[in-house]
Amino acid sequence: MTLALAAGVAALALLPLGYIAWYTADIGWSGIQELVLRPRVGELLWNTVRLVAGTVACCAVLGVGAAWLVERSSLPARRVWHVLLVAPLAVPAFVNSYAWISLLPGLDTYAGALLVVTLSYFPFVYLPVAAAFRGLDPALEETARGLGLSGWAVFRRVQLPQLRVALLGGGLLVALHLLAEFGALQMLRYPTFTTAIYDQYRATFNGPGATMLAGVLVLLCLVLLLAELRLRGRRGYARTGSGVARSVRPVRLGAVTAPALAALAVLVGLAVGVPLAGLGYWMANGASSGLDVGSLLTTTGTTLALAAAAAALTTTMALPTGWLAVRARGRVATLLERSTYLGSAVPGIVVALALVTLSVRATPWLYQTVPVLLAAYAILFLPRAIVTVRSAVEQSAPLYDDVAASLGSSAPDRLRRVTLPLLAPGIGAGAALVFLAVVTELTATLLLAPTGTTTLATAFWSASSALEYGAAAPYAVVMVLLSAPATVLLSHDARRGLTT
Repeated sequence: MTLALAAGVAALALLPLGYIAWYTADIGWSGIQELVLRPRVGELLWNTVRLVAGTVACCAVLGVGAAWLVERSSLPARRVWHVLLVAPLAVPAFVNSYAWISLLPGLDTYAGALLVVTLSYFPFVYLPVAAAFRGLDPALEETARGLGLSGWAVFRRVQLPQLRVALLGGGLLVALHLLAEFGALQMLRYPTFTTAIYDQYRATFNGPGATMLAGVLVLLCLVLLLAELRLRGRRGYARTGSGVARSVRPVRLGAVTAPALAALAVLVGLAVGVPLAGLGYWMANGASSGLDVGSLLTTTGTTLALAAAAAALTTTMALPTGWLAVRARGRVATLLERSTYLGSAVPGIVVALALVTLSVRATPWLYQTVPVLLAAYAILFLPRAIVTVRSAVEQSAPLYDDVAASLGSSAPDRLRRVTLPLLAPGIGAGAALVFLAVVTELTATLLLAPTGTTTLATAFWSASSALEYGAAAPYAVVMVLLSAPATVLLSHDARRGLTT
């Protein structure tokens, strides 16, 4: 029974990929040539690749530099700086672009797009690299310095190789998020595959053209996944000696302290200060647009209801997969678990396009209904729930279930009285992560939301697209306030490992 449920979850997660593959095979090579081998596709490919490459490089420099200052140097108030460097994740990228473009309308260039998305995504590199720095044994660094290596040489030859996995993982997250990004780039008028798919579908309802663009986008995602695996390699850097690692002795910055503090202040100011200042400006000066408190409350209620329903559905779907991954380890369980990760790597625009087409052709009565929208949320955010559920299963010993069974308890009774209470922390954490992700989800909601259903993200998008920046600001403020707990959760564990 559990295996069948997990297989059904994996099938749903792979539905968008299956749809793209089926559609590609259906139109044949001649159709692919006609729709893909065009100058416009080449232009979109160039725009997308150079933005991804530039953003990953900038995020790597900022993330590694900031992580070294916080984790390895004598920087004052390191706990405070850590929280501030994670804070940009509380501001959705499309809200960040709204703040910048509303204050600086001339930012609709490659440089502008590079600036905004880098400021939105560099914490994805900072977080894993900072965690990796905390796990490094300083004895290697001390030995290297004892052999006469300079501080830069120690970083380049000793620390950086050990950060490779974290750096590649963070870079992959940045690249995948950027390939899926729609709102920020559409607002900045920077054309990529995601914006082109949306424009083509909305303007002409051109299913074949949009689907082929989606196919190219999926191929780019798969290339990134394979490249990351290739670059990561099999080499390990774990400490295997006996005893405990030495405590870290922070590097004295000396005269560099003031410039380091100034650099971090500029980074935080651009990444957090500008968006918040933009929201504050439009909240204060957008009164003429007329704030409809009733509409804001209704939209917030709708968003919270959809997020709660998606969190409940997604965590329920994650249970059989997370359970099998631990209790029935093997190739089948691993394949089913990895399938959900692969499905979630598909950009939201592709997931939405696949579900729109399939619902129109196979189940027209489900088109633009809440179940289809919840299915899209589940496909996109399943890994967030599976990771936490699996962790909870690993920490709960099967002994308790065995004892309950020996006492005559039925399977449903054991599930209710033993299993679910043990897994409750993991289920709650997964539900919270999915809930917060749904609150700020834009792309799939724009295409799949039932007629008349408005969320905070879509209401913000409608107002900002019409250049009604004052009317859009309240919805953005609510999204930021609802996203703030995620920042606290992400920074909580790391703060305990820091000293001021």
